Amino acid sequence: MAIIVTFELQGATQDVYDACIDRLTGGRGFSAVADLPGANGLISHAAGPVDGGWRVTDVWESPEAFESFAATLAPIVSDLGFGHVQPQVTPAHNVVTH
Repeated sequence: MAIIVTFELQGATQDVYDACIDRLTGGRGFSAVADLPGANGLISHAAGPVDGGWRVTDVWESPEAFESFAATLAPIVSDLGFGHVQPQVTPAHNVVTH
């Protein structure tokens, strides 16, 4: 079952997001799902500013796929000062891709 994972990072900026992506990709950038090592099962990713912070929303093929990637993501997010943030996980009813 696909899931929607949303992170609300209060106080975060684009610089924090970009630093996280740089660490995850070894500085190669992230413009396609295949650019993110270890993100097997990632269907889509979107990120952008919200009042007071930054929001990241992913769609994953399964909870297990996200949990596997979270083992890589968590130490990076923690090192950047946002280790206290817990994602909101929602079952996806419908996932449409192009």
